[in-house]
Parts: sequence; structure tokens; C-alpha cells
Amino acid sequence: MGAHTLTHTMGRTHATVDSPLGPLILVADDERLCSVLITTGGRPPDPATLGRSDPAALPDARAQLDEYFAGSRRVFDLPLAPRGSDFQRQVWDIVSRIPFGERRTYGQIAEELGDRGLARAVGAANGRNPIAIIIPCHRVVGAGGDLVGYAGGLANKRLLLEHEDHLAHGTERLF
Repeated sequence: MGAHTLTHTMGRTHATVDSPLGPLILVADDERLCSVLITTGGRPPDPATLGRSDPAALPDARAQLDEYFAGSRRVFDLPLAPRGSDFQRQVWDIVSRIPFGERRTYGQIAEELGDRGLARAVGAANGRNPIAIIIPCHRVVGAGGDLVGYAGGLANKRLLLEHEDHLAHGTERLF
């Protein structure tokens, strides 16, 4: 581990919590949530980036995620610290404003950024979202409404969208 990585993770802690998608790893930098990692269906997390384990870390994030999966929370209110480029953070900010139970396409987000031609770059930024579920990148779909690209796995993206559809539109309940 290089000096930069060591410095980068010094104030970092993580906790693992159960969810209907399987275990989620919540990572904090100095008490601000910097990652929510879905451990099933996607790429595995790099243990060197997680910091020290603290099962009691991030009680507010754990509680809000429990409420989300129970169906009583639609909006998260947590201090976040996602790391990414200026462009990625712009995309994540727009994605964060997609209302519960709604979807946007990569092209719609690119248009909001001022250039429809950025749809692929939006997709790449969305795929690098470090705070799954809370920055709701699962709400971003392909041009025809197709479920494409989700770091947590397409099956989990489908489950999250169906969960929100049920609560927002009265479809069949999942969790």
C-alpha cells in the first residue's frame, strides 16, 4: 500500500449491514459517508480502501437504509463525501435529484449537463458512483427504458426499481 493510500484511508471506517440485496459495506471518511458497496452481483470491493472495521459506525446511514428497504424512507438525509472528478460529481448531483419511483435516461442527464452527446460519459460517471442506493444511480436507464449498466449487478438494479415502483405506484411488494 503506497503512502497516498495509507493517508487516504487513515480516518476511514467501515461497517457491514444486512439488506434485501445481501450485505452492504458502508464506508465513512471522518464520519461522512463516502461509499455504499453492494457486495452481491457486482465487482468486489478492494479491502485496502475500506479502512478499519467498526460495526457501530454510521448509525444514521444504517437506520436510513433500513427505513428505505422497509418502505418508510424515500429521501436520504446524510452527510456525503463521494470522491470523483468534477464531471462525475456533477452527474451524481443530478442523479441525486431523480425523485423516488422515477427514472431518467443517460441522454436526459446529458441534456441537463448541456450536451446530449455526453450520454456515454454520463454512463461512465454513473458506473463510478461510490454511494449506491443513496445516490440513486439505479434510477438511470437506457434510452428505451432498458436496464443497462449497474456496478451492483443488473439483478439488484431491477430489485431496487421494483421496490420503488411498488411504493410509488402500488405494484407488487418485494421486501
